[in-house]
Amino acid sequence: MAQGPARIDHLVTAGTFSLDGGTWDVENNVWIVGDDTEAVVIDAAHDAAAIEAALNGRTLRAIVCTHAHNDHIDAAPALAAATGAPILLHPDDLPLWKMTHPDRALDGELSDGQVLTVAGVELTVLHTPGHAPGAVCLYAPALETVFTGDTLFHGGPGATGRSFSHFPTIIDSIRERLFSLPEGTVVRTGHGDSTTVADESPHLAEWIHRGH
Repeated sequence: MAQGPARIDHLVTAGTFSLDGGTWDVENNVWIVGDDTEAVVIDAAHDAAAIEAALNGRTLRAIVCTHAHNDHIDAAPALAAATGAPILLHPDDLPLWKMTHPDRALDGELSDGQVLTVAGVELTVLHTPGHAPGAVCLYAPALETVFTGDTLFHGGPGATGRSFSHFPTIIDSIRERLFSLPEGTVVRTGHGDSTTVADESPHLAEWIHRGH
């Protein structure tokens, strides 16, 4: 039985992001959804030990990757080894995954419309390509929250200037999959501050005009 109400825990970890020959220092949001007994981790970034400590003995049901840029997945194999939890990713991001973890296979694939359940909370997988081909968001209506990874931030869409990314595609994903959610939905992002659908949706035309 679930113990206590479902909640969202938040951890910020620091490391580097590398792609196309460049490396940048970054801080990542790690989101933990669960109750007192079980949880899922959304994006195991940089520090498996810190994430395991934040679980505080809870059973980890899955490590869910919003996409396979190295800063979001670098700690996933170590966390999986420590907890026994499966690593889940949309298969369209396998080429990116293999750039970071060529010798570690995924444990399962995410698909659009798939529902993951933890602590009585349903997380619906929304395939939102653009920042990466296999980027997904996780919508938890019971928590009035969507976890957007690097698809949508406070102030605009995720970056599309590097390999495997495409600006018109991310705009379509945001318009059709995210801005169709209830306006009060809290947007919990892969980096930086949270926002809401209501705060971001009026700015879509500005983003299209500026091109990023």
